[in-house]
Amino acid sequence: MFISGGSYKEIKASFQWNIPNNFNMGVVCCDDWASKEPERTALIKWREGKPLETHSYGQLRAESNRLANALSKLGVNSGDRVAIILPQCFETAVAHIAIYKLGAIAVPLARLFGVDAIEYRLNNSEAVAVLTDDAGSAKVLEIADKLGHLKHLVTTGNGRRSAIRWEKIKHAASEKFEAAPTSPDTAALIIFTSGTTGPPKGALHGHRVLAGHIPGVQVHHEFLPQAGDIGWTPADWAWAGGLLNILMPCLFLGVPVVFGGLDRFDPEKAFQIISEAKVTNAFIPPTALRLMTTVENPGARFDLKLRTIGSGGESLGIETYEWAKKELGLCINEFYGQTECNLILSSFGKLGVSRPGTIGKPVPGHEVAVINKEGQICVPGERGEIAVKRPDPVMFLEYWRNPEATEEKFIGDWMTTGDQCVVDEDGYFVFVGRDDDIISYAGYRVGPGEIEDCLVSHPSVKFAVAVGKPDKLRGEIIKAYIVFVDNVDETPELIEEIRLHAKSRMSANIYPREIEVVGEIPLTTTGKIIRRVFRDRARVEAQRGPS
Repeated sequence: MFISGGSYKEIKASFQWNIPNNFNMGVVCCDDWASKEPERTALIKWREGKPLETHSYGQLRAESNRLANALSKLGVNSGDRVAIILPQCFETAVAHIAIYKLGAIAVPLARLFGVDAIEYRLNNSEAVAVLTDDAGSAKVLEIADKLGHLKHLVTTGNGRRSAIRWEKIKHAASEKFEAAPTSPDTAALIIFTSGTTGPPKGALHGHRVLAGHIPGVQVHHEFLPQAGDIGWTPADWAWAGGLLNILMPCLFLGVPVVFGGLDRFDPEKAFQIISEAKVTNAFIPPTALRLMTTVENPGARFDLKLRTIGSGGESLGIETYEWAKKELGLCINEFYGQTECNLILSSFGKLGVSRPGTIGKPVPGHEVAVINKEGQICVPGERGEIAVKRPDPVMFLEYWRNPEATEEKFIGDWMTTGDQCVVDEDGYFVFVGRDDDIISYAGYRVGPGEIEDCLVSHPSVKFAVAVGKPDKLRGEIIKAYIVFVDNVDETPELIEEIRLHAKSRMSANIYPREIEVVGEIPLTTTGKIIRRVFRDRARVEAQRGPS
């Protein structure tokens, strides 16, 4: 299932999946390497002004085995859900590998999530344990009485109230652990993705999802691994992009992964990390790349060893593409996917598969097309919806305990994406836009439902609608239109209070940047918000610019 030499056409024609019947993500990303080369570097910690700190596959095996034994002793069994609320750190990689080897299901959650977002996801997944730090445990303890399934809260910090210290349970556990027998279809991972209506849905993936990502990673990183390759991303490892585009594939392929030093994205520091850690292969979302274009003369100021840059999650734009060629001497390989079925289209600059303004061609191993509403493949130049044909190892198993939503995702054997696209005469996919209400903010795909529910939870807000407003830097920003309850007057102080209410309860980076009070919000005859009215309004505002 690996990409090797040849032309794009030859590779695509000859590619075959070869996933063993016994396949465990934790084993293939850790134990397989540790048994052969225990001293091989798996992770590299970067800290400003300090030497690089390396962690070997042997360390990763020992620590993940200890944690797997500790969780088992706490009563965590195969199939149980274990949430992870941690930043990029050694413990995060250990947690994922331990959970997979245990046969449990990892539920990564962004550490920027507020208590409302965490509460919903923990309850929906019925997580029995949370692995976090003191900041995360404080949020979980705030809502502990609402979490009916949670039994254990484990923290890497000093511990708070009923939280268990990671170090304490780890040191009491053995370094030897026999991984649970798992198949490619055994459930391994739930990543929540927001929809257009209703609450977020958990995309359930099997262990096969890692294998499904390998061709796409090798394509946009141009035959990864090569001698000396080192991977890095500023993306949160709780996001599919950070976890499945860099961390797990690189560990699987024996490529060290750099982490640390970038709690808040800083373009200057990003170049510093890339330079000092000798990063060769980076996944950088378009918004971060656009911020990096503001750094003056990076190619001359930093000792860069970059070989490839992959980018996806939102449209890259021709300006950023051309900047990278001029300033870095690199062709950014733009790719496309969704949490449900990631890394299915990609550019491949080394083989000449690259065209500004497109999201590439199908990655070998994936059957991707643009289809109409009847499920028929569109002719070149005809607009339709991007769809992926099943079976496909990178495709989700189902929406967690939501068979209706799972069924609605398919037209026959085509998994639909909701993304409108056109295939040109040369087979390149040209992204047109969403056909629903998903907001693409700085690489995150955000559903409006959660934001609206959070806004309405403020006592002054009667109705709310959230839409994406075009933004040159971030792709879109989140704009909310709200209706006040009776007898409430608009003041700048109240608007800021509502914004902070949403920011504190939802996420520190996913909240309305703009809030506007309106007289009414139009609804359909069935009571659904007509978001199109506000999408159009926000688009006009963006075109008009600041008043």
